[in-house]
Amino acid sequence: MDVEPGSRWLRTTPGAAALAQPYFCTEAGLFFGRSRFATARTDKECYLLLYTLDGAGLVEQNEAQVTLEPGQALLVDCRVPQSFGTASGRENWQFYWAQIDGAGVRALAAVLCPDKRPAPVSLPTEEARSLFEELLEGIGTESAQSTVSASLALHRLLAAMAQEVLGEESASANRRMIDEAVAHIRTHYAEPLCLDELLTSAHISKSYFLRLFRQYMGTTPYNFLLCYRITKAKELLAMTDLPVSAVAHQVGFGDESNFSTRFTSMVGQSPLRYRKSALRAR
Repeated sequence: MDVEPGSRWLRTTPGAAALAQPYFCTEAGLFFGRSRFATARTDKECYLLLYTLDGAGLVEQNEAQVTLEPGQALLVDCRVPQSFGTASGRENWQFYWAQIDGAGVRALAAVLCPDKRPAPVSLPTEEARSLFEELLEGIGTESAQSTVSASLALHRLLAAMAQEVLGEESASANRRMIDEAVAHIRTHYAEPLCLDELLTSAHISKSYFLRLFRQYMGTTPYNFLLCYRITKAKELLAMTDLPVSAVAHQVGFGDESNFSTRFTSMVGQSPLRYRKSALRAR
């Protein structure tokens, strides 16, 4: 692999406690790659997190190429073939890496690797180094406490990356557009809504709008609407004596049966049982 002695490569097999965490790691390391360091991978059911300390790396995926400079992090969806190595013309690539997965990782992937294409993110070196070292220590220890510490370290790394992406000036217009769509849903949630209404002032394609909505809100417009309607239904069930059929109508469901099915599926209780439990709590 053309890496210098002193490079670190740690492996672990996550147990039940680790797999229950929203962020977990199976392999990680610190590589001192020489000029000819290169590797290619395919069909791995995980994500790869990279962070450059010195030199530069070249990452290729989905016909896109990015150079990972010092201070830059990158999340790669390994379900799509990828290759990476020391960038052409560079003498070395010193970088942390971690093979990771979990529900939290998958949720942030929509922000950090949109369209499964590599998108570098800048992170302060000391912060990144500290968190990666905490992750490596957790893998080496494999105790219950270190499992939680490693998960938290990954969370902080990915959250810092997501905040950097979402805070970029170039993203502000997109954020405003999604905020307007969300406000429209909240105002008209009880009415029949369609995607075209949300696109009226957006002037972008449906596919791009849906990607942006998922990136900023973590779900689709339809699922956001459903969740908002169910939240409003909870309020009506807990605070009023309206029949379930009236509650269903007021929050935008066409019939009581569909409402009850949706409510039970999403809340884990029927509307009437939820009302009874809410009254007991009051």
